[in-house]
Amino acid sequence: MSDPEAPQSADTDVPDKLYFRIGEVARLAGIKPYVVRFWETEFSGLGPRKSGTGHRLYRRKDVELVLEIKRLLYEKRYTIEGARKYLQDRTRPVTSKTAPKLHVQGELFVGNSALYQEIRRELTQILDIFQNPSEKTK
Repeated sequence: MSDPEAPQSADTDVPDKLYFRIGEVARLAGIKPYVVRFWETEFSGLGPRKSGTGHRLYRRKDVELVLEIKRLLYEKRYTIEGARKYLQDRTRPVTSKTAPKLHVQGELFVGNSALYQEIRRELTQILDIFQNPSEKTK
């Protein structure tokens, strides 16, 4: 049995194409085109390009986002606001405050001091290049 919280893989359902029209996206997701247009106004990450004739052109990542939005709204029963927050939190970059601390400073090179010394030497050379740009490098 699969994990209900895990995003479903859209790779098997989405054809390998560069662009999709709104009708194709709606058919793949099993929803009406007006729902896709509405979701564009509610989810900032969903923004198709427009062709020269004004047709919406969705990339694969847009189609996968539509499938994820549908899963959150229809299967997980999120509200639009809840789904928006979930997607924003999921794509928020990791900062030093939110990232788990994996190593105490200096532990990375314990037992491998030759690697540490080589990296330190190369970084020192790079620093010298930036501090003395007029000198030629050897």
